[in-house]
Amino acid sequence: MTQTPQDPETPATEHADDGPAADRSAQAIANDVVARVLARAGTARAEGGTVHTAHDGEQLDLEERIALRRVGGLSTELEDVTEVEYRQLRLEKVVLIGMYSGGEAAAAEAEVSLRELAALAETAGSQVLDALLQRRQKPDPGTYLGSGKAAELAELVRSVGADTVVADTELAPSQRRALEDIVKVKVVDRTALILDIFAQHAKSREGKAQVELAQLEYLLPRLRGWGESMSRQAGGQVGSAGAGMGSRGPGETKIELDRRRIRNRMAKLRREIKDMAPSRATKRLERKRHSIPNVAIAGYTNAGKSSLLNALTDAGVLVENALFATLDPTVRRARTDDGRVYTLADTVGFVRHLPHQLVEAFRSTLEEVGDAALLLHVVDASHPDPEGQIAAVREVLSEIPGIEDVPEVIVLNKADVADPSVVGRIQRREKRTVVVSAHTGEGIAELRGLIEDELPRPDVAIDVVVPYSRGDLVNRVHQSGEIDHEEHLATGTLLRGRVDEALAAELERARVTAAAG
Repeated sequence: MTQTPQDPETPATEHADDGPAADRSAQAIANDVVARVLARAGTARAEGGTVHTAHDGEQLDLEERIALRRVGGLSTELEDVTEVEYRQLRLEKVVLIGMYSGGEAAAAEAEVSLRELAALAETAGSQVLDALLQRRQKPDPGTYLGSGKAAELAELVRSVGADTVVADTELAPSQRRALEDIVKVKVVDRTALILDIFAQHAKSREGKAQVELAQLEYLLPRLRGWGESMSRQAGGQVGSAGAGMGSRGPGETKIELDRRRIRNRMAKLRREIKDMAPSRATKRLERKRHSIPNVAIAGYTNAGKSSLLNALTDAGVLVENALFATLDPTVRRARTDDGRVYTLADTVGFVRHLPHQLVEAFRSTLEEVGDAALLLHVVDASHPDPEGQIAAVREVLSEIPGIEDVPEVIVLNKADVADPSVVGRIQRREKRTVVVSAHTGEGIAELRGLIEDELPRPDVAIDVVVPYSRGDLVNRVHQSGEIDHEEHLATGTLLRGRVDEALAAELERARVTAAAG
């Protein structure tokens, strides 16, 4: 069953203008388009919005991303995508396509996925004009939709003036090429869209290298050449008697040359990312040496991880109601009510069908989660399918070494706008949960107490006089230990309490050295 692409009572192009009279956001317009398509299938459901508070700090980062707007009618790109070999991915006006098989449950899941695809397209800077949702037992191996629906899609693209089609799946290279030949515009799949968003948002040197590596891995099997681009490159004096061995016969084709260059660039990027790893490892070892535990924040994109980090530490991290608003991980220092120091690490957000290229490229970043003392799994409790978000995040986390030993707490965020019945349902399913709202501050105190209880406590009792020359050790006891009694004597500082084993050994060495001196 396929939804009719055009509603005569509500034209798909009615929201195409982005003038000053527009009083709704592009995200709302995109949701309306998707809702209209799904409503005709009888699967649309109401979905509430969430308002997030913007914090200071890196807020200018978002302003820079939205400062430049497209001016229509100035493009010099060719109309027919088949006339060029490569073209930069630049989404502008898009039509979404999706597919599902099964009954109402599959239709509901397809609805959630298509809404998420519309949000992804909006995050990439495009405008969603319309969508096609098809019920089909399995995708067509040639054109994904089938020849009839592909022709229907081509007519829809022409009628609404779209320049890009976005598929809610990862298309095979042959499917993408065949679909482009029919619709005559750029065809982008879900994987390419997510990679493009990551490329826009990466700021750090390591983040940019990781994203570029993922993009090249995706591009390598999808290179395409036309006409003379497939001709062979002659090396040296081909056919000449003085050319020697290796110069006779056919040379290297243009597409083979491009593949070799991509492989060389990928090898260089892997070396650069490997060279960056010691810096991150050194920071982790330094925290371990000083017995500073790490609390990792992970979760679905736009679940409120950065908002939660700001609420717990006043970090000033960029907060916006958008997918992948922050990409590069952030580590902030925090302190429990009893004085113990720990770090909070905000990791990159996850999404359904996260490209495996990104998982591999960001593996060094995700190692922060595997080394954590506690994992705060943030879930958007107001989302239509929070259980699906939890499953998608755990699927990615399962690939991280050591994650099975890290205690996990489900943090149900956005409780101020969530359905209480949904919150109760998740609490019954999950072993350990805490309900919070980073927007209103509800439950933050309870979450702080939970973190304090879960962090490892020092277990070695001490009763030692630390010489005044080793004030650094006294400071470390204050930061990571528990002090029952502190007294300043003539020979040094008397400390009674509990510390970890490594710090206890250093205190004992300092005492012995002072006594021997």
